[in-house]
Amino acid sequence: MAARIAAPASQAASFTRIFSQQLSNQAAYLIHHRGLAGAADHHVPPRVNFWQDPMNPSKWKDEHFVIVSLSGWGLLFFGGYKFFTRGKGKKEEKLAEASH
Repeated sequence: MAARIAAPASQAASFTRIFSQQLSNQAAYLIHHRGLAGAADHHVPPRVNFWQDPMNPSKWKDEHFVIVSLSGWGLLFFGGYKFFTRGKGKKEEKLAEASH
């Protein structure tokens, strides 16, 4: 009778031991290692903030280049919109006042 009870308990213990080993192996596999991703490339000049060298975009950090470029395009489009649509709203207001 004791052997009947001990056998499933032994199997359950071995199953949990194998299962926990597999989980620890998977967890070790899932840990991210950067490797050489953070190392500086010695063959190119270091990247700088755009305010440190504003006249040389090739030295800017990538994210600074994107921010400055998008801001410049936004200002260009907004400035063009304001330039070509200035005064149109005022004419409509004058026409509305004249008709009353």
